Amino acid sequence: MLDKHDPNHNIAQLMLPLKEGISLGVLSEAGCPGVADPGALVVAEAHRMGVKVVPLVGPSSLLLALMASGLEGQRFCFHGYITIDKTERMKKIQRMEEAAKSRKETQLFIETPYRNNQVLSDLLQHLGGETKLCLAVSINTPDEMIRTLKVKEWKNNKPELHKLPCVFLIGG
Repeated sequence: MLDKHDPNHNIAQLMLPLKEGISLGVLSEAGCPGVADPGALVVAEAHRMGVKVVPLVGPSSLLLALMASGLEGQRFCFHGYITIDKTERMKKIQRMEEAAKSRKETQLFIETPYRNNQVLSDLLQHLGGETKLCLAVSINTPDEMIRTLKVKEWKNNKPELHKLPCVFLIGG
């Protein structure tokens, strides 16, 4: 088991079956293995060992959110998890908005579900009213919501996101 909180990751031990000719797979409890996930460390080690890596197709919340957002899909940037430090987060939000506008590049990021409401509040406070914001919540579930509005419109319709998986997208 690969735990993101284990600094040693025990990757060498995890890779032992490969040396015996046994195939391995990387599964993630949420999201896509290797994307904003410690599984990327295992994949990097497999490449270092000269082992063939085969990605298996499955749903990706990032691409599904981008597809359904109506925002620019030719140019986009995924930021992973943004910082929890409030001052740095504010600066990052402003830089993402600038990139969305100046480069016409959709900015995507995710957050730990229990911090989603705070992140949404920060977005609504620090983004310009005309900036487009897409919230892609609980993708591929019966409670799915993917909606793009201007920030000024979200301020009057702020959803409850606590403990819900969400992809945030900022567009120009």
